Amino acid sequence: MSFIKRKLHQEDDLGFGNRPMGKDQRMMNANGSSNIKRIGLPFFRSSDTYNWLISMSWGKFLTVIVIAWLIVNILFAFVYVGVGIENLKGTDGVTPRDHFFDAFFFSAQTISTVGYGHISPSGFITSCIAAFESMLGLLAFALATGLLYGRFSRPNAKILYSKNMVVAPYKNTTALMFRLANFRNSQLIEIAVQLVFTYNEMVRGQKVRRFMPLELERSKIGLLSLSWTVVHPINEDSPLFGKTKEELMDAEVELIVLLQAFDDTFSQTVHSRASYLDESIIYDAKFAPVFYHDDNGLTTIDLSKLSEIEMVTSAQI
Repeated sequence: MSFIKRKLHQEDDLGFGNRPMGKDQRMMNANGSSNIKRIGLPFFRSSDTYNWLISMSWGKFLTVIVIAWLIVNILFAFVYVGVGIENLKGTDGVTPRDHFFDAFFFSAQTISTVGYGHISPSGFITSCIAAFESMLGLLAFALATGLLYGRFSRPNAKILYSKNMVVAPYKNTTALMFRLANFRNSQLIEIAVQLVFTYNEMVRGQKVRRFMPLELERSKIGLLSLSWTVVHPINEDSPLFGKTKEELMDAEVELIVLLQAFDDTFSQTVHSRASYLDESIIYDAKFAPVFYHDDNGLTTIDLSKLSEIEMVTSAQI
């Protein structure tokens, strides 16, 4: 079975090559990240550390910071105890456990350059260690501050996509639709969307992966202040024309969304991606309204209803 109604072009490939995808395996994850496993790389890659720290979630980032802080202070606590706890004036612990915690909290005060004065170093070696730790603390906090600034200032698009695509009534025929909206209160202008249809096809007895950009009713809008329902009319030129859901699943269809916009807050171009599998397409359905007018007549959008759908009958289509 072939979906193609026109000649394929090499530039339609998104960079994934023509290798077929396995059953229910995405080429791109639902959040837009590539579903590619990379091996053969060294465990420690300093060139990738910054990207790793900037792109990870906030929960993971804060966990890494806390763990790093604990490890450094525990190591210096062992160093101070090893040099001799008597070289830390003001410690009043008796047991080895008390000595360790005295050294740990002294390390925490030193690395942050707080220095409450209750405990102070005594002797040349201990003073050198404390001086080195304070210098390390200044560099570490400067690095953490830079990472925090980089995470806050990094321009990225927070686009909400509908959970499913629908095949809905459209101008005496049907159309494939999905809905999106801006999660932030920022202004996105000059928004452009590309919808790529990708599937497995048998060529001379072998499966290959094909890519085909779908024609959209409107691929660009000037301002995304509300939601946008992206529409692909299913006409005779569409690869979806006359195809059933079972045929799409047999071809292991995936639809990839590529969005580009200019963010007025960052004054930079931002990008967003999403992916839908064939099982995410709901036939004989349409999106439920998300707009209403409040008591003052102000147009209001309820983003919690972005993915809500309503079923329609064949007669309505």
